[in-house]
Parts: sequence; C-alpha cells; structure tokens
Amino acid sequence: MKKLILLPLLLILASCYNAEHNCKDFKTGKFKFEHEVDGVKKVTLFERNDSIEIETFDGKTDTASVRWLNDCEYVLKKLHPKNRAEEKSIGMKILSTSGNSYTFEFGIIGSDQKQKGTVTKIGEL
Repeated sequence: MKKLILLPLLLILASCYNAEHNCKDFKTGKFKFEHEVDGVKKVTLFERNDSIEIETFDGKTDTASVRWLNDCEYVLKKLHPKNRAEEKSIGMKILSTSGNSYTFEFGIIGSDQKQKGTVTKIGEL
C-alpha cells in the first residue's frame, strides 16, 4: 500500500522538473562541439551570428545560413553544397542549457533519425 502512495508522489515530483532553457544566450558566439567518429575524438569549431554559421571541421571550413524558428530551434542550410546530401537542410533543437553549454538534437529535415550532442560556448563574436 505504501508503494502505491509513493508512486504518484514521485510522478508529481518528476513532472515538476523543467530543463533549463536559456537558448537566447547561445544564438551568437564561438562554439566547440566534441564528438567521436569511428572511435576517434573530433572537434568542430564554429561561429554563429543571427543568420550565418561558419564551421571548421578536419581543416575544412563551410558556411551555412541560419534560420531561427524560435529561440531554441533553427535550420541550417549549406550555402555552397558539394553534393546532393549537403543540399539537405538540418534541423537543430536546443534541448537544455547549463552554464556555458547546451545539449541539442539534430537531423536532416524530413527524417526521423536524430542525433544528440553537447556544445560549449568558448567566446563572443
């Protein structure tokens, strides 16, 4: 009986938890994204203003347009795609923020496949 009383209480407490969303703090700036590719740690550095994102990965620099849907969601579209895959827009959604970093999910627009990652803000523009 005690367990039946505790379960609703725990559910109520869990539903009160809200992830921090200070997305406006991450609209512009210099950022670092660390991730693994085939077991090797890779670093992507990028700068973003209201409408452009310039990304450097493996010594290559790319530029994409940024279209904000709301404070926490935006769409990236490469300005100079080199193939059909690069022509597809990528949806980005900030899930939560904490200090100088944010957790996000991203995927090709129209696809159900999403990936998650964490970005650290390393400076202002």
